[in-house]
Amino acid sequence: MHSLLRSTPVRTAFLVAITATATTAVVLSTDIAAQTTTPAPVSAQAPQMVTGLPDFTHLVDQVGPAVVNVEADIGGGPSDQPAMDDDEEMPEFFKRFFGPGGMPMPQMPPGGGGRDRGVSMGTGFIISSDGYVLTNHHVVDGADEVTVRLSDRREYKAKVVGSDEQSDVALLKIAATNLPSLRVGDSRSLRPGQWVVAIGSPFGLDHSVTAGIVSAVGRSNPYANQQYVPFIQTDVAINRGNSGGPLLDTRGQVVGINSQIFSNSGGYMGVSFAIPIDVAMNAVDQLKSKGRVSRGLLGIGLEGIDTDQARALGLPDTRGALVREVQPGSGAAKAGVQRLDVIRAFNGTPIEDASSLPPLVGALPPGAKTTLTIMREGKARDVTVVLGELAAAEPRSIPTSATPVPTYRNPLGIVGEDVDGAARRRLGLENNEGVMIARIEGLAARRAGLQQGDIILAVGRNSVGSVAQLDRELSALRAGDTAMLLVQRGGTSRYIAVSPRPAAETQ
Repeated sequence: MHSLLRSTPVRTAFLVAITATATTAVVLSTDIAAQTTTPAPVSAQAPQMVTGLPDFTHLVDQVGPAVVNVEADIGGGPSDQPAMDDDEEMPEFFKRFFGPGGMPMPQMPPGGGGRDRGVSMGTGFIISSDGYVLTNHHVVDGADEVTVRLSDRREYKAKVVGSDEQSDVALLKIAATNLPSLRVGDSRSLRPGQWVVAIGSPFGLDHSVTAGIVSAVGRSNPYANQQYVPFIQTDVAINRGNSGGPLLDTRGQVVGINSQIFSNSGGYMGVSFAIPIDVAMNAVDQLKSKGRVSRGLLGIGLEGIDTDQARALGLPDTRGALVREVQPGSGAAKAGVQRLDVIRAFNGTPIEDASSLPPLVGALPPGAKTTLTIMREGKARDVTVVLGELAAAEPRSIPTSATPVPTYRNPLGIVGEDVDGAARRRLGLENNEGVMIARIEGLAARRAGLQQGDIILAVGRNSVGSVAQLDRELSALRAGDTAMLLVQRGGTSRYIAVSPRPAAETQ
């Protein structure tokens, strides 16, 4: 990266030289051609489609005070990152982003990674003068304490009113009044090519302003568990720390919450994603009223349609969502939906592909009556389905214990908890392996990326099935040694290297 940056001036000069030479050649060619050929007339009727460039200074002056910095003390708690294999095996993927020291990738962290010092930093914005603040779920997930800092440098401890992983929305409340707030716009009216502005704290640089255009709307995310969010894609420069900040239209209205980037380097590459504000406000209303978000459920498994499938199913094109399974007892099953049905419309809205249906379903409450237009054996028919309720995601916090959690007895500062038989079956643990991490008090273990709720299967080649075994294996470590811990998280296991630190660094 540094070599690329250093070479930029030379490369730029080279390109300018080429451009200048090419221009001269074109002029000469035109002069010669003019002697023998009459150039085609330029149409005087062609309209000017773009005039000038926008000036965002007034917009930023007006809305800037409502943008806040959010700092979450994560401690040794669970991360919002889903476990994945080594990112070197993946070409490009969506990445969540945090502030300095945060984990930028949804993966098992390599040695030296993780949320250093247990702090996640992001952005938020005030949506009402009485202190309600919106940010991302992944910024505050697992936080023991959340601090909101206003643009005038005032700081408040925030209460997490509610948080929804599916939409990646969190609602905070601070004890303050007469606050500046953002106006909510209409994300449904956004169109590709429209100017948008982001304000946030990339890398801790508070109130940084970037601008760009809407690249696309209704994008799906294949790498995160957010099938119910039709993302807004932009080319606005977004980096770690922008997470949770507002995406604004030229009227200064918030139309989205900046949430993700698409990158193979961890930094901005011209593709950024925001949660539509209408999706976010739907979550806000439910979080305020009942502390959680409920969504409708059809009870079917879907996939896209290729040309061969369309031909076999007697379809005129590949539009729609192919039903590959129907859950017994679901609303779809009761309505008679079958495998190999193709859903072409939902409540009259055309379904272009499989990813466009879940956001429409998830936006409706359980119990809502809906109409599916399906193709079966080449014939269209309408089916009425009463939606069920999407089950809430299981909390990733560790099971509560009736006995006090013990202090650690090993040089890594890992507090383990024995896993009972039922939990072993649920977690798919075999051969009596597995000790759950109840708490992390060692800085080295945090730096290595270990998290509360992780399951330690082995130390080196030796399996561990109890806290006593774990402490016994780790007690042999000395300063300078490295422990290879086989860790399971989210159904995936891998070795993480951890080196003990001097006692002064254990906290």
